[in-house]
Amino acid sequence: MGASLSRLSGWPLLTDPATPLHIRRIMSADTINLTADPNRVPQPAVTGDKPPLEILLCAPRGFCAGVVRAIDVVERALAIYGAPVYVRHEIVHNKYVVETLKRKGAVFVRELDEVPDSGAPVIFSAHGVAKTVPQNADARGLTTIDATCPLVTKVHREAEIHHKRGRHVLLVGHSGHPEVVGTMGQLPKGSITLVEDIEQIDALNPPSDQALAWVTQTTLSIDDTKHIVEALKAKFPAIHGPHKDDICYATTNRQEAVKEVAPRVDALIVVGSSNSSNSQRLREVAERAGCPITRLVLRAEEIDWDAFKDVRRLGLTAGASAPEVLVEEIIDAFAARFDVTVDQVSVTVEDMSFPLPRELRSEAAE
Repeated sequence: MGASLSRLSGWPLLTDPATPLHIRRIMSADTINLTADPNRVPQPAVTGDKPPLEILLCAPRGFCAGVVRAIDVVERALAIYGAPVYVRHEIVHNKYVVETLKRKGAVFVRELDEVPDSGAPVIFSAHGVAKTVPQNADARGLTTIDATCPLVTKVHREAEIHHKRGRHVLLVGHSGHPEVVGTMGQLPKGSITLVEDIEQIDALNPPSDQALAWVTQTTLSIDDTKHIVEALKAKFPAIHGPHKDDICYATTNRQEAVKEVAPRVDALIVVGSSNSSNSQRLREVAERAGCPITRLVLRAEEIDWDAFKDVRRLGLTAGASAPEVLVEEIIDAFAARFDVTVDQVSVTVEDMSFPLPRELRSEAAE
């Protein structure tokens, strides 16, 4: 996969409110208004000569199509039903996005028993849910809207098909992640086994006549998953896999961009929340690519400036649930302390989009 380099001019971006933003990669920004933060505190400028800093901006970065769709679902539901709209778990793993939607009237709950019988809809997050969740909602007569990413739904369907064909399913993923909980909850207990690492494969000892299949969480490390799948195939040569890789296009593209940038820079920052699996994987990819300083931060206020005082080339990316406004905030903070130039390193161009759930489409068209 070839990379292209382009110079982005006009920094610092946000020190002057009248300055137009030069990066506009926020998908669906018109609905969630993530291009501006009303509570933003301007970064104090450093007086005197500022040291030079080149920022290599990874592309693609930030919002994926599944995240855009999930946020659009909440926005559309608020427009149709009015506030409050209930959302089971974080709609996506980004605190900034969640707080923005809270201000608009979304109420985030852990479980359905926190949702009152008021007629307000409840939305299932982009990570997907176990089958028992919509079943319990239906039993209570709740109005539900499913914002599960279609690529996660694809994994659910694959697991179901394998189960119907008599295969025991091995799910490669991280224990406790909402997506893993949802995928395991598609099948009867005992029909699916979680595999987190190669060491666990050694302990697998299914009956010799048991057919097997594997599926994966969509936000894993590409390289780690490749090694685990190779080990599964080595131990179980007849194991069945998906026709197309379960790791989503956005996870793949963002990791490839980091692999391109990380060896070139003194430090790399991933913009994202600590509970975001794909953001954590980006940080790990940068470390493995040899980048000496890697940090996962959500906001500029979290930056440890002592760690970056001698950095002259900085890589910057964002997880699939992180809005571009937070990337711009980070650049703005560095521009207040350094003489910044920005080059964008692009490994591919994304044009993926997903339609809204059927129950919201007709309303959206009116």
